[in-house]
Amino acid sequence: MTQAHAADSHDLIRVTGARVNNLKDVSVEIPKRRLTAFTGVSGSGKSSLVFDTIAAESQRLINETYSAFVQGFMPTLARPEVDLLDGLTTAIIVDQERMGANPRSTVGTATDANAMLRILFSRLGDPHIGSPNAYSFNVPTVRAGGAITVERGPGKTKAEKVTFNRLGGMCPRCEGMGKVNDFDLTAIYDETKSLSEGALKVPGYSMDGWYGRIFSGAGLPMDKPIGRFTKKQLHQLLYGEPTKIKVEGVNLTYEGVLPKVQKSMLSKDIEALQPHVRAFVERAVTFTTCPDCEGTRLTAEALSSKIRGKNIADLCTMQISDLAEWIAGLDEPSVGPLLTGLRHLLDSFVEVGLGYLSLDRPSGTLSGGEAQRTKMIRHLGSSLTDVTYVFDEPTIGLHPHDIQRMNTLLLQLRDKGNTVLVVEHKPEAIAIADHVVDLGPGAGTGGGSICFEGTVEGLRGSDTITGRHLDDRAMLKAEVRESTGALEVRGADTHNLRGVDVDIPRGVLVVLTGVAGSGKSSLIQGSVVGRDGVVVVDQGAIKGSRRSNPATYTGLLDPIRKAFAKANGVKPALFSANSEGACPVCNGAGVVFTDLGIMATVESTCEECEGRRFQAAVLDYTFGGRNIAEVLEMPVEEARDLFADGEAKTPAAHKILDRLADVGLGYLTLGQPLTTLSGGERQRLKLAAQMGEKGEVYVLDEPTTGLHLADVEQLLGLLDRLVDSGKSVIVIEHHQAVMAHADWIIDLGPGAGHDGGRVVFEGVPADLVAGRSTLTGQHLAEYVGG
Repeated sequence: MTQAHAADSHDLIRVTGARVNNLKDVSVEIPKRRLTAFTGVSGSGKSSLVFDTIAAESQRLINETYSAFVQGFMPTLARPEVDLLDGLTTAIIVDQERMGANPRSTVGTATDANAMLRILFSRLGDPHIGSPNAYSFNVPTVRAGGAITVERGPGKTKAEKVTFNRLGGMCPRCEGMGKVNDFDLTAIYDETKSLSEGALKVPGYSMDGWYGRIFSGAGLPMDKPIGRFTKKQLHQLLYGEPTKIKVEGVNLTYEGVLPKVQKSMLSKDIEALQPHVRAFVERAVTFTTCPDCEGTRLTAEALSSKIRGKNIADLCTMQISDLAEWIAGLDEPSVGPLLTGLRHLLDSFVEVGLGYLSLDRPSGTLSGGEAQRTKMIRHLGSSLTDVTYVFDEPTIGLHPHDIQRMNTLLLQLRDKGNTVLVVEHKPEAIAIADHVVDLGPGAGTGGGSICFEGTVEGLRGSDTITGRHLDDRAMLKAEVRESTGALEVRGADTHNLRGVDVDIPRGVLVVLTGVAGSGKSSLIQGSVVGRDGVVVVDQGAIKGSRRSNPATYTGLLDPIRKAFAKANGVKPALFSANSEGACPVCNGAGVVFTDLGIMATVESTCEECEGRRFQAAVLDYTFGGRNIAEVLEMPVEEARDLFADGEAKTPAAHKILDRLADVGLGYLTLGQPLTTLSGGERQRLKLAAQMGEKGEVYVLDEPTTGLHLADVEQLLGLLDRLVDSGKSVIVIEHHQAVMAHADWIIDLGPGAGHDGGRVVFEGVPADLVAGRSTLTGQHLAEYVGG
């Protein structure tokens, strides 16, 4: 018998002594060329093990193979805290981060499909108008002229006049955005009131302060209703040029309301604005389709160039599955390789279930699941083998009907000889794993250990939380609540919706379902968001640096700082690590960074404050027997008890802590940096922060994202409490347990893209299960055993 070759013995990835985030000295062996699922409650350490340890070290080692010059342009990655990592292969990470919401980025520009189409038109377009740039809505047309000096031998120079033209495809009117913005004047002022009666609806424009004096100083009538202003007066109020005026002996500048709003509010990132200012901007600024390019973003020349009667904008608006057929019908040997590449790219879209998108869809409007599958497309036809693919919940945003297809793709990647690591909560996706690693037993400090390793069958029989809940099945509710009214939607036609008329009941739990791409988000974004009293909790990223934590993000730190200040007779700024109380050595960061040029930056705990982030003097002040650093190290549950009653009673803080515990984040410490939270934790933190807003209708976009089966029950309890307190809750969801718990279901479909966009069912879950007339009905019936 021949002896096995030494090279074939490396069939395991070995992790020894991993201590990243909450991992407690974890050691694990993962089989290569197999599909391994990592399970466990949210916050148990799955991402810390898979992304922050295995994938991070693999990427760091690959970066080190480049020259020092190239490494200077790459992000420096610190070595994860682990004793030994052995058997690593190149890691390709496909995560759920939303694609950049840059308004110029579309599905086509983000996946190279537009680049290929532009080359195609520059070769075959009739009439021929120029290079691929002439078809790009991100390249403006540039013209220049002038004298240049030409050197012809020693001392011989000659001046020549030249003109330079570069034809770009950007529509000059809207600068390639497809939309022009305008102000809705009814949201700026109330024409029935005068300025002194508070006619201006712009936040902060109160007539009691300097604004009132400035307007009267500029000669505007203060007591005349704006509707009766002369044309000149209205123009001065809205568009007045900056002019120097003197008010009560003080030199000031008067400027029209609209240019001032443009500078102070519209030039900033809308996400970073305060909630009330953001709500005003969303009401006051209307975007209308550009009249010159009719929303195509392109110049007339680019639109005039056609292939078989279609211009590039026509192709980008087609549904990708239709575009794939159209490209397949082109037979032009001169551009053969390009057509082959383009066909393969478009077919990959259809394979991952995104055939319903169009290339002109802005990438910022894709859901987390769609963005992840768009990133997957790059890897599907890849010839690489023996690579480690790392997926973060690839089934997010997928209807049970589509999960089967995703499973097939993951198995295809594995069968090509790759190692596939998947962080996953859905039983249907865990079922296909060759090997399972279950982390826990709890979350945060209560997690970070390996509870089980082995097969899916072994997990079922194990006594871990995941094992016990793997076969959970929800029951339909015996009684459903009665609605107290309805949100009327009429003629909704955003994206693929076809003039949808639907009444969304109020005062109950409404679940919107349908296959991915059936029009759920389009219905909410186009017809519900923006109405008064509607609070949206989506999957968008949380803005925050490593200095931000749950306490600062939710506003919890304000009442705590004030309580500390009051109890000790000092000012609140001392109790902020970003303000006066910060440790002077590390500036309140708790760690000191030593930059070693191209080598990984070394991060060491600050010796002065020992990582506590505050000056020693600040830590002498206590409240309820704790100093501020000790409070920030407490988990939410413990802090909630501390601020509930007794000498540390702080109702404002207790209220926020209650909400954090309600959304299942009782294990998070108040001072944990936001950058270390998982996707599911970030979304629930957002939900906790927004539950404090004065909204009547809450819209949640897939709140079960990143939630363990055991935590879904807690989420349903929270939704029930919201409804019972008189709120209306609308949830976009694919999880059958949430559907079964609904009072009313609106099912969109029947398919995706132009095969969807219609309401195929509205009613109580029991009728959906009994009828089995839609894909959702069939899957829900199977799930509840109906």
